[in-house]
Amino acid sequence: MIWDELETGFAQLATAGLLRRRRTLDAPCSPEAEVDGRRLIAFCSNDYLGLANHPALIAAVQEAAERWGVGSGASHVVSGHLRPHAELEERLAAFVGRERALYFTTGYMANLAIAPALLERRDAIFADRLNHASLIDAAQLARAEHIRYPHGDLDWLTDRLARSRARRKLILTDAVFSMDGDLAPLPELFELAERFDAWLVVDDAHGFGVLGPQGRGSLAHFQLPASPRLILMGTLGKAAGVSGAFVAGDRRVIEWLMQRGRSYIFTTASSPVIAAALLTSLELIAAGDDRRAHLQKLITQLQEGLEELSWQLLPSPTAIQPLVIGDNPTTLALAERLFARSLWVPAIRPPTVPTGTARLRISLSAAHTTDQVDALLTVLRSGIDLDAQTFPANP
Repeated sequence: MIWDELETGFAQLATAGLLRRRRTLDAPCSPEAEVDGRRLIAFCSNDYLGLANHPALIAAVQEAAERWGVGSGASHVVSGHLRPHAELEERLAAFVGRERALYFTTGYMANLAIAPALLERRDAIFADRLNHASLIDAAQLARAEHIRYPHGDLDWLTDRLARSRARRKLILTDAVFSMDGDLAPLPELFELAERFDAWLVVDDAHGFGVLGPQGRGSLAHFQLPASPRLILMGTLGKAAGVSGAFVAGDRRVIEWLMQRGRSYIFTTASSPVIAAALLTSLELIAAGDDRRAHLQKLITQLQEGLEELSWQLLPSPTAIQPLVIGDNPTTLALAERLFARSLWVPAIRPPTVPTGTARLRISLSAAHTTDQVDALLTVLRSGIDLDAQTFPANP
C-alpha cells in the first residue's frame, strides 16, 4: 500500500538524519525568537539588515491597507496590477540600474519564469553545480540542454561553451551561494557571456541589499555594466525584509517575460500592501550603510572567534557563515545542543548540501549585537572535539 511506503520513507529519512521538522514562532522575525514559550537568539533568518519588523515598514503596510485594501483580485495581466506594483517596478529598475523590472510573488517563481521563457529544445543552459534548487528546476522546465559545470570552474565552463553548437546559450548562477556564502566570479562569467554570445542570468537573492554601494547588489559590487545580455533576479524577502522578487534587465527581455513567463502570467498578483512596504524598504536599504557596516563587523567577529575550532568555517565574506561539521548525526546533535542553550542555528544536511558536508548555517543580521555573537561563540567553543555520542540528540 502507498501509505506503508510513505511510512517506510519517513523512517528512512529519520534514520539518515534527514527528517525535517518545523518550529512555530510566537514573535515577529528578529534575532530574539520565541518558540514553545522559550526565548532564543536566532541565527537562522535571512533578514540580513534587520528590516522585517521595522516600524517604517509596519506603518507603510497600515497606510497601504487603508488606501488599497489587502488583495489584488487577479493576475497582473488581467486586473491585479495596481499602482503600488507599477511604482515598485519603476523604483527597482532605477535602484539596480537596469531599463525595466518585473515584480514576482516569490523568488522561486521569478526563477521559474526566466529560462523556460527564453530558451527552447535547441538551446543550452550552463549552470553552476551549486545553484539554488529553483534554478535547477527552471533549467529542467526549459527543456533546453542542461549542462552543470563544477562550482566556479571557469576553465571547464569555457571549454563547454566553446564546444557548444546550441542556438542560444544561457549561463545561470547564484551571485552568493546560499549554503557556502561565497561569491560567483561574475566579472569572469560576464566576459564569457560576451565572448560566446550568451545571456548571463544572476540570482542575487543573498546579495541584494547587502552588497554594492547603497546595497544595490552583486552586479553593482562588481561594477558590471547594464548590458542587454545581463539578467538580474533579486529576492525581496531577505535583506529587504518583506517578500517577493524581481527580474531586471533589458526592456525587451522583461517585456518577453511578461508575455511568456508562466509563473508570472498564471498567478494572482501579490497584495498591494506588500508592494507599498517594499517601496519604503528600498529607501531604508539605500540609507543603510550603518547597518551594512555593523553586519560586516559581526562577520569579522564571528570568523575571528571560530579560528581555533576543529570544524571548518567556509571562507565566506557574506552574512552566510557555514560551519561544516561533516556527518548528519553530529550536526543535528550540535544544533540541538545549541538550541538547549537558547541558540537557534539550523543544521543543513543532504540533499541541500553534498553528503559528508552537513553543516551549521550561521546567518548574521545587522540586528544582532556583538554580545549575541559572543554567546554563540562561547557555546561553540565548548563543543570542540565533541561527537554525537557526547550529548543527546534531543535534550
